[in-house]
Amino acid sequence: MSEGRPSLGGRMAARWSRAEATVTKGLLLAVFCVGLVAQFVKPVGDALQGKTYIGGALLSIVGYVLYAEVLRLNTAHDAQREGARHLHETVRQLSEEVRELTARLRPQSGEDVSADRLMEECAQALRRGGEIELWGMCFTGETFVEPLRRVLEDLPPDPSRSVSVRILVPDFTRPIEIPGLVREADGRLADAPGFRRYLVEKIAGYERGLRTMRARMARKAQGALTVEFRTVHMSPFLKLYVVGDEVVFEGIYDKLDVRPDEYRSPGTAPSGPGTEGDQLLDLIGHGSLLTRWSRYDGEPAREVVARRRAFFGTLWDAACPLSRGPHAAGGA
Repeated sequence: MSEGRPSLGGRMAARWSRAEATVTKGLLLAVFCVGLVAQFVKPVGDALQGKTYIGGALLSIVGYVLYAEVLRLNTAHDAQREGARHLHETVRQLSEEVRELTARLRPQSGEDVSADRLMEECAQALRRGGEIELWGMCFTGETFVEPLRRVLEDLPPDPSRSVSVRILVPDFTRPIEIPGLVREADGRLADAPGFRRYLVEKIAGYERGLRTMRARMARKAQGALTVEFRTVHMSPFLKLYVVGDEVVFEGIYDKLDVRPDEYRSPGTAPSGPGTEGDQLLDLIGHGSLLTRWSRYDGEPAREVVARRRAFFGTLWDAACPLSRGPHAAGGA
């Protein structure tokens, strides 16, 4: 017997189920006809008179038929109710599994993440190859440029890879109050030329370190790298990082550090009135969280990505090339 073919007993039960209704209807119709004939044909009526066993048998048949039908209806109702309950439970379980799977797989938009997540996505984009744009608005580039340089060093060979890095930093060649000095006399903010000179040199070092990767990547067939730093006169409150045209990370430098101005040359004073007791006010961004936005997470997130890219692009177009040289920090 082939697999899936019903057994003999199953076939017989199916045939009887189909014939049962016809046989029962025939018997009931015969009882009706005999009773009707007996009412008008006296010999037939006399023959049936006193045949209680026949009547009882017929009533038994009718009772059986009624019982079987009620049982069938109850069984069908119970099966339907059980099927509905099972279907409801299955739908509930599937809905929970879909929600859990969606929560695990859906890229999180507007979620607070660490700087490690930023570097992970930069690394993923770089490994995919092709043309990759990585933009960063930073304080000095320490928390973005240095980790990015390590990612570039570990890339697999791919001569077709093209990486464009743009870094926008504050113009520390011009006087600025934040970061700057908090004057001891009146608590007001003032320029800190020595600290600005230190920041200019620090930024120039990060730029040189990233530019050295161009020759290394070319030698190891990792692709082509272009690096450009620009400056704009602003206080470094905002962090903004763009990975291609898909993902944006943003945050703020949310911690202030007030400490002695160790960058002042001995015997010198800040520009304008000041004393040796003036304190340096610095911005700290290590450990601060970033908010991640992806264009694939709905229309609101897509609009945020487009606005942040346009914001960076506007500042980039208005910015100036990075100044170099030992006297870059004016006013020092």
